Amino acid sequence: MLDFRFIKDNLEAVKANVINRNMKADVDLVVKLFDDRIRLVTELQDMQAKKNTNAAAMKGKLPQEERDKLIEEGRKIKEEINSLEKQVSVLEEELDKAGRQIPNMAHPDAPVGKEDKDNLEIKRVGEPTKFDFEPKDHVQLGESLDLIDFDRGTKVSGVKFYYLKNEAVFLEQALIMYALNILRKHGFTPFITPDVAKEEILSGIGFNPRGNESNVYTLEDEGTCLVATAEITLGGYHSGEIIPKDKLPLMYCGLSHCFRREAGAAGQFSKGLYRVHQFSKLEMFVYCTPEESDKLHEKLRLIEEEIFTGLEIPFRVVDTCTGDLGAPAYRKWDLEAWMPGRNGGEWGEVTSTSNCTDYQSRRLNVKYKDTDGKNKYVHMLNGTAVALSRAMVAVMENYQTREGEIRIPKALIPYCGFDIIRKK
Repeated sequence: MLDFRFIKDNLEAVKANVINRNMKADVDLVVKLFDDRIRLVTELQDMQAKKNTNAAAMKGKLPQEERDKLIEEGRKIKEEINSLEKQVSVLEEELDKAGRQIPNMAHPDAPVGKEDKDNLEIKRVGEPTKFDFEPKDHVQLGESLDLIDFDRGTKVSGVKFYYLKNEAVFLEQALIMYALNILRKHGFTPFITPDVAKEEILSGIGFNPRGNESNVYTLEDEGTCLVATAEITLGGYHSGEIIPKDKLPLMYCGLSHCFRREAGAAGQFSKGLYRVHQFSKLEMFVYCTPEESDKLHEKLRLIEEEIFTGLEIPFRVVDTCTGDLGAPAYRKWDLEAWMPGRNGGEWGEVTSTSNCTDYQSRRLNVKYKDTDGKNKYVHMLNGTAVALSRAMVAVMENYQTREGEIRIPKALIPYCGFDIIRKK
């Protein structure tokens, strides 16, 4: 959430940012509600001062007529205060609701565009894998090698659910341990997080818990949801807290299951494991001071690059355009791996990392005590270390052989215990 005073003082810039992000938000309404709140709060403070003056006057020895007059005056003041408090409460709810519709400001260097085709490639590591045979996609490989069962996943749980089997189980666990050890080297504190979070935590992070546009599963009558990412649970970990400055930055990584409705997601680009309702992910999350956030955002991206460079999978880095940022992100970079089986060979997103500045911390009320003694909002950053389902797609398709088998990346062999997945 943006600071309301900032919105008022930078009205045209905020409006332009909403347009650039291809979102809808009534910025003028927020300013009007903010001004109305200031006016009502001022009136309320004036009435409370009158109440204090009235109470002080009642302490002396007074004629009964004058005392009765002060009593009546005090009663009217109390009624007025009650009325103003109710108006302020209603207004604050309206202001909070309208304010949450306004996205974070975008980094000045973020490319302006409406959708992912407007993202800007800034780096490429490796070149698309070449084969001297017609490569298969991961669905064909998974079925022929008895690694993935989509049909029974659909029978038991519904479409976009699946079973991992045989060597694929070890491959997924190997990816987890490989990435965890890299993060341990970089000083991250590891977590296994809950798969359920309260709706107010999701809302604070920037997910919409309810409505047709929601991408999360709500638990009926519980006020909770299945998490779509450990960003939610790691971001909520310090909600309502004041963190000592000397403890910052806090660098956490969380392993969780992720549940996403993915309503309307279909077609070639969502095939197989690429877009599913349940998957596992190792997420990075950072709490830091505003002065550190740009540098740490770069660090998260470089860690993501290190992970996929170590897997020897070709990838590119894109600077995400304003329309594809999502409401909380100030700036976001995506890593897109080469996927030979994706529409005849395409780049597919495997990680992203976002600097959300103080947008989430304002909503979750996470602060730090600065050296000047003042409590200030932390900056919050997140980044995918490895999304297991999409990493599996990239490994399976890039490491396939003419014989229809799958070689294991050198970095994963110690964790897998084998170097190739052969036909049964």
